[in-house]
Amino acid sequence: MVELIITEKPSSAKKVAEALAEGKVVQKRSRQSSFYELKHGKKEIIVTSAVGHLFGLVEESSSGLSYPVFNIKWDASYKVSKNLKYVKDYIDTIAELAKKAEEFTIACDYDVEGEVIGYNIIRFACKKKDANRMKFSTLTKPDLVEAYETKMHHLDWGQAFAGETRHKLDWFYGINLSRALTASVKAAGMFKVMSAGRVQGPALKLLVDREREIEAFKPELFWQIWLMGDYNKNGIEAGHVKDKIFDKKEMERILNAVKGAKEAVVRDVKRTRREQVSPYPFDLTTLQSESYAQFKITPKETLEIAQTLYLAGVTSYPRTSSQQLDPKLGFTKIFMDLCRQPEYEVMCKELLKQKELKPNNGKKTDPAHPAIYPTGLAPNSLKPREQKVYDLIVKRFMATFAKPAIRETMEVNLDVKGELFLAKGTRTLEENWHIYYKPYVKLEEITLPDMKEGEKVAVKEIKKEDKQTQPPNRYNQSSIIKELEKRNLGTKATRADILDRLFQRGYVEGVQIKVTKLGMETIVVLEKYAPTIVDEKLTADFEEDMDKIREGKEKQENVLEKAKKILVGLLNDFKKKEKQIGNDLLQSLQLTRDIQNYIGVCPICKEGKLMIRHGKFGKFIACDKYPDCKTTFKLPGSGLVKNSDKICEFCKYPMILVIQKGKRPQEVCINPRCLSKGTAEEREQYAKMEENKIEQKCPLCGSNLVVRNSVYGRFLGCSSYPKCKYIGKVNTSGDKKVEVPNVKMEGIKINPVKESKVVKEKKKVVKRNG
Repeated sequence: MVELIITEKPSSAKKVAEALAEGKVVQKRSRQSSFYELKHGKKEIIVTSAVGHLFGLVEESSSGLSYPVFNIKWDASYKVSKNLKYVKDYIDTIAELAKKAEEFTIACDYDVEGEVIGYNIIRFACKKKDANRMKFSTLTKPDLVEAYETKMHHLDWGQAFAGETRHKLDWFYGINLSRALTASVKAAGMFKVMSAGRVQGPALKLLVDREREIEAFKPELFWQIWLMGDYNKNGIEAGHVKDKIFDKKEMERILNAVKGAKEAVVRDVKRTRREQVSPYPFDLTTLQSESYAQFKITPKETLEIAQTLYLAGVTSYPRTSSQQLDPKLGFTKIFMDLCRQPEYEVMCKELLKQKELKPNNGKKTDPAHPAIYPTGLAPNSLKPREQKVYDLIVKRFMATFAKPAIRETMEVNLDVKGELFLAKGTRTLEENWHIYYKPYVKLEEITLPDMKEGEKVAVKEIKKEDKQTQPPNRYNQSSIIKELEKRNLGTKATRADILDRLFQRGYVEGVQIKVTKLGMETIVVLEKYAPTIVDEKLTADFEEDMDKIREGKEKQENVLEKAKKILVGLLNDFKKKEKQIGNDLLQSLQLTRDIQNYIGVCPICKEGKLMIRHGKFGKFIACDKYPDCKTTFKLPGSGLVKNSDKICEFCKYPMILVIQKGKRPQEVCINPRCLSKGTAEEREQYAKMEENKIEQKCPLCGSNLVVRNSVYGRFLGCSSYPKCKYIGKVNTSGDKKVEVPNVKMEGIKINPVKESKVVKEKKKVVKRNG
């Protein structure tokens, strides 16, 4: 009997085959796909893989931009996209192998998406109704063998139906809403692919609401009063106990009361010790947030890296919402395996000395997977960013088993003529888990001297500080992911993609996420004409419905019918006002495009604006005064280009910010002949020239004049040499201001290297000037 095991990705197929084989594994190629033949006990097994989703939802018959549409079907993804032609080889390989098999087992990632991938393969490629199901959280041999031996004899139908419902809901919302917005813009006279979705709309609304808070914020003036003092040669800083003082009269009263004070008396000293418990194990959202906070790696890239580490077998499955680690994982063995990695050896041996290895589990759980943890296997070779995330996961895992840190806070009240000032400091007495989580522990350490009640502190200065209240902070990629999770919008696996799509569509921009004019106007339009689209409660309700489907408490058909009913009413109203909606969006589209494409003032004509343009050979920069000004500059062939709002220090041309995936953003000058692209020697020469620059302009070309030196003394030369060869006399009075005669000097050629010619040309100038 032959059993066919199907995994989600080629790398996991290899690991499953190697784990189950009781002898030699034979790998065979089938076009771009491959499969493995092996024996496990008396059973012949073939292991092959998909490459993620092999089937996707498509409209049964194309209808252009018409909406609403609900007639959809599953179809092979290579039929939908030319870029997915390779998928056909994987489907054909699975179909051919299925003819040889009598038993089928799905070994895709054990989550909703993995279940849908496996379900579609079984019914459309293998032409079967059901299959066995392996469940595992790591790709290590022990886990895979156990997953095979304890496999379920049917698919996880709750996950399969919940996943299929999610796909259909996202299609219904995404396609219909995007078509409605795109059609409205087209009706107003412009074509632009617009995007909206079931979660995308509420997510953008969250960001817009924060932007509105910031715009509506009115700062309020307040004061803080600080005492700068000295205690036994130790500097002391203390703030008035009222902290933020909004009443100016009260601030003035306090300053008058303490005026001229030379000393403060220690009224009381309070010390408080507390335990700072170790951090919870990582779930995906926390890992994404911490990775962004520590390394500025975006949530989307963090998930990609975590998936790579999982497929390499060095960490567990990343798409989990659990903050809990089960003792069944075998903590002792994991730490003993980690000991083989030199950088973790000492710390792991210390943890193994503990009587009990007990993690500080959090409250969040996941029915499919534990929290993210290292398997103990040493990675072969990791890229720099992969190494960072791996180190973060290992050290978080170690830290969660360590003892709580002990921190002490010391509060000292200082009495100055009846006014109290508070000095506060916190220090770490016992590091404990901090040791294992270095260098990722970010804590402020302020140690105050050992002051006692009744002692005196010399007052050096008491001053007020003028401040204003600040608007709420903009979300960053870490905080918005947390907020989406808090509001139950999207899933652990989709939130990063949703955020990425908002950036790609031009709705948001920046590290501190700022909503563009287009993003703001899109929400204004949706709130006005289709408020249901941005209603986060409706989206969260659907998430609860899908949880019920997974648990067997709700039927797929009921949830989809509810969604259709809502969308039909909403989109019919939308269609009646299509042109009006398009006109509202068109203005913001054009303004957003101009803002995003603006680079700076044209350095040639001084009047035009340099804008990013698109030609048949790609992007380039051109002056908008064309054809009067034909200035153009090349742009890199790949990557995102943005205005950096900076001017080059060498040539005074605008600078751009080039952002490429996996690389740090780079600021570059648009001038291809700029000295910033030259050698250090050329830049040094330019710096000397800048030092010698005078306030006068060349009478021939208008460039700055500079003082040059030769063995015969100093003379004036044009900074645009050799294009302009003007020379003149230097004022011997010492200042660099000279009266430059307005004379024509065409034809004069000088060679600054051969001084005799310089002298000869200088004599000619003197003679002409009389």
